[in-house]
Amino acid sequence: MTHERTPDRLILAGGRIVDPSQSLDRVGDLVMENGRITQILPPGTGGAGVVRNVEGKLVTPGLIDLHVHLREPGFEYKEDIESGTRAAAAGGFTAVCCMPNTNPPIDTASTVRYILERAQEVGAARVYPVAAVTRGMGASQLSEMADLKAAGAVAVSDDAFPIQNAETMRRAMEYCAQLGLVLMTHNEEKSLTEGGAMNEGYTATILGLRGMPRVAEDIAAARNIFLAALTGCRLHLLHMSTAGTVRLLQRAKCEGMPVTGETAPHYWCLTDAACEGFNTNAKMNPPLRTDADVAAIIHALADGTIDAIATDHAPHAAHEKDQEFDRAPFGVIGLETAFALTYTHLVQRGILSLSSAIEKLSTGPARILGLPGGTLAPGAPADVAVFDLQEEWTVAPDEFRSKSANSPFLGQKLIGRAVFTVLGGRIVEV
Repeated sequence: MTHERTPDRLILAGGRIVDPSQSLDRVGDLVMENGRITQILPPGTGGAGVVRNVEGKLVTPGLIDLHVHLREPGFEYKEDIESGTRAAAAGGFTAVCCMPNTNPPIDTASTVRYILERAQEVGAARVYPVAAVTRGMGASQLSEMADLKAAGAVAVSDDAFPIQNAETMRRAMEYCAQLGLVLMTHNEEKSLTEGGAMNEGYTATILGLRGMPRVAEDIAAARNIFLAALTGCRLHLLHMSTAGTVRLLQRAKCEGMPVTGETAPHYWCLTDAACEGFNTNAKMNPPLRTDADVAAIIHALADGTIDAIATDHAPHAAHEKDQEFDRAPFGVIGLETAFALTYTHLVQRGILSLSSAIEKLSTGPARILGLPGGTLAPGAPADVAVFDLQEEWTVAPDEFRSKSANSPFLGQKLIGRAVFTVLGGRIVEV
């Protein structure tokens, strides 16, 4: 992957430009000047500057991933900011929100600043830190959220260490409401999942593994939604995987509660049957669920209940995944396959329009956290993704830009792939 210098004027000429924020879908020239979008013109009229011919390609706002584990600081052998953002660019993402379960956690202003500085130095995509809601990602002591926000954190989260105490969660939400921070929750009642390795059901039984029941997610999501209604906190449900949580989000939205939700491609492409043969690349938390849950997730994407598609990109070294299923860590990578899985499984099957898919991968995520980008409107940052919708490719471990290869989609044939991205008016080759 290479970075070209930032030209004063860049024109992407002749591509199919799809921008959900403007209900736009037409062939034209996208013009960028000094790192900003300036105009969209009829094909062949973009004028002088650095011209990149993208005829036959799809041009969209750069994708934004709300849920990524970059592993830096502390676990750089799995991933770091440089390799993680290279993987992001290879998937068409120009921005990622990094989760706080690093070592040390993202629970101080200095750690937030470190991440932002590293991303500025080596990043192939923008990095937005999501800070820890509690100190040390521990049980009860709230982090200094005002300081974290001032340092550049865009939200707070309990991801990987879900808060179990309702009083602690209430106080966290009250704090977030005062600060205007979104709280991104990992919804899991751990008394029901302790020691579990995969979804509770038939496959877990035949494999002799302890299961994690779907209701554990539903109970925690319900509690968090009720507390959001009480406090006025803006709540975002991370990695939704169950039909029950879908119903809870539907009800919350009908009642006007400030709640949004995301899911990841593995929750609509796979079921817990993917764990057969003790396949640790299919082990994640929340776990892969049932056919009924997959159907509910797909329907919720189609009807707009689920606001965003994220990846929960969670790299692990090969030796960590190459052990007994119940000992292997939870997590799969997803930055480099998310667009292709969305296009192949949802757009080509008529479940989502192309514009709706881009909305859930870019415009929607930007709106949820109030981030720059997600649009090609004049004046917006020149963060753009270019895709080849004709390219057929097979997911292979040796082609990943990520340091890790723990994907549940190895060997699958997909359609649609990023050609390059534009970050602040600078072309990033994938």
